[in-house]
Amino acid sequence: MKLFTPFTILASFIPLLPMAHALVGSSWSVTNVPSTGLTDITFPLTIVEADHISGYYFAQQFNFVGLADVGYTGIQPRPDSGGNAVLHGVFSSFVAGTTTSDNNCHPGADGGPGVSCSVEWTGVYGRTYDFEVKTTGNGLWVGTVVDTVTGARIQIGSYTLPAGSGGIRDNQLGFVEWYPWNGGEPPNHCALLPYQKTIFGNPRTTQTGAVGTQSLSYEYGDCIGEVAFETAQVAGGVENNCGFKVFNDIFQPMFWWSSVTSWTLDKYSLVASF
Repeated sequence: MKLFTPFTILASFIPLLPMAHALVGSSWSVTNVPSTGLTDITFPLTIVEADHISGYYFAQQFNFVGLADVGYTGIQPRPDSGGNAVLHGVFSSFVAGTTTSDNNCHPGADGGPGVSCSVEWTGVYGRTYDFEVKTTGNGLWVGTVVDTVTGARIQIGSYTLPAGSGGIRDNQLGFVEWYPWNGGEPPNHCALLPYQKTIFGNPRTTQTGAVGTQSLSYEYGDCIGEVAFETAQVAGGVENNCGFKVFNDIFQPMFWWSSVTSWTLDKYSLVASF
């Protein structure tokens, strides 16, 4: 099994990463994958800690045999509703010619070709959710999120890839993105990043003899060395954290959304004023 270093990853895969405002990358690989690719893969993801607001995207990318473009699946925090935590699951294809008839999906992915699917559910922070990507044959792929405590399964969506596509290839990348900055960075933006801690679990598959591994995370983008990034191997995967616990719950949601376009003072003067 080949484990990629951050330098190997950057050289090999950087064109595929969402470079706009992704902050953290982490490669994954699976051994003993047939030349036709995997028919299923499961990515465990745990949001250990993050504000209950929209902004972060924790995702895993994957490639299909015979195709250059990628798919994503992952999880995003959302504002609480009725006193309950809400989580948002995503399942996407960036492959031109991908089609869907799923009510949870629509054509297009980040303004380009492909298909995007999503679903929301009442979730639990600190709980591991399995993101299952599985084909039922004939190029049809289904994305499902599984609660590892209750066993509940929620279909995120489904799509059909163009003819000639194969199964999932043996390695790719996961990432952490703070997407509000895609609409414009505030001054001193790296110092304004909200705190997050997540675990990217080792991927699994039903393929006989296949073993999945998640490698240590690494920083990339324009905030390297400026967001208190840390990473460590933990039981079953890799933990990463970055960002800052600067404000209390009263000010956080207002500040982080406003900071995209309107705040001009630096972190220290804001702390003093509050």
